[in-house]
Amino acid sequence: MSQIQWMEILGWKQDELQDLRFVGYSYIKQGHYDLALTFFEALVVLSSSEVYDLQTLGALYLQKGNNLMALNYLEKALKMDPNHLPTLLNRTKALLALGYKKQGLSQAKALEKSEDPSIASQAEALVIAYS
Repeated sequence: MSQIQWMEILGWKQDELQDLRFVGYSYIKQGHYDLALTFFEALVVLSSSEVYDLQTLGALYLQKGNNLMALNYLEKALKMDPNHLPTLLNRTKALLALGYKKQGLSQAKALEKSEDPSIASQAEALVIAYS
């Protein structure tokens, strides 16, 4: 079965998607994660090839405590951008929250070596917390 081409059906271009991203991101900044989820879920349906939307949706599900959904979207994002450090860190958090301690700690230890001090320190905190 072929995928529905919603952008074509709606007559939308990239400008409309950017507007949705802007509104969704604005809700994130305000802490309205449920509303932001709605926007980013729509964006993933409309344009499944945007890694930012998948990364953000995964992070939102993680924030909401739905770790399995978070892991699902983070895995999809990492297939498109396997070296995106914030997504790798969020994947680590999801794995640990789901009880995949060995896999999560292994990834956290790898992220401790990151040149990005924010990523490295958060990874170190996860290793300490879950060891």
